[in-house]
Amino acid sequence: MIARLRERWAAHPDQRLGLALLPLGLFLGHMCANRSVKATASRQLLMSAERAWLSVTDVRNHARWIPLTHMEAEANLGVGDTFTGVSGPPFPPGLRLVDRMRIERLDPPTTTAEGRAVYRKLGPVLLGTAEVRVRPIGDTACTVTWVEHVHLRGLPPGLTAPILSPLLAQMTKLALRRMVAELTM
Repeated sequence: MIARLRERWAAHPDQRLGLALLPLGLFLGHMCANRSVKATASRQLLMSAERAWLSVTDVRNHARWIPLTHMEAEANLGVGDTFTGVSGPPFPPGLRLVDRMRIERLDPPTTTAEGRAVYRKLGPVLLGTAEVRVRPIGDTACTVTWVEHVHLRGLPPGLTAPILSPLLAQMTKLALRRMVAELTM
C-alpha cells in the first residue's frame, strides 16, 4: 500500500493534499463510519434576496471570501457549466487543492420562495456537493445558507467526516461572514 501511495504522490500532484490526509482519515474513520460529511452555515443579510443571489452565485466572488483561494470561472455561468476553485498556500508546491465543479441547479429566489444553487464536486480530490440557498425575508432582507456535503475521492464519506466536517464548517462560516461584511458596507 505504501508503494502505491508513493506512486500516486509522484504521478498526481493535484491529489497530494487528499493523500496527505489519508492516514489521519483512516485512523479517525472508525469513530464515525456511518456519519455523513456535512457542514452548514447561515447568515441573515439586510438586502434583497435577488441582490444576495446574484453575489453568492457568481462563483468568482468566492475567491474574496474563502482564504487562499482563486477561482477559474467565466462570468454568467449556467446549469451544466464547469469551473475550478484552487485553494491552499502557494508554498510548498503541490499542496494546493484543485476543486472542479459543475453547476447542477440554479433556481433564483422569488418574492416568496427560496432560491437554490447546487454545485457537483468532480474531483480530483473532493467529491459531493456544495449548495447555496437564499431565502427572502420580505423585500429588504434574506437568509443565505451554505451547505457543503463533501468527501475525499476513494474513501467512504463517513471515513472523512472527522477531518472535513470541522474544516468545512469553519470555511463556510468565514465565507459567509466575509460576504456579509463586503455586501453590507
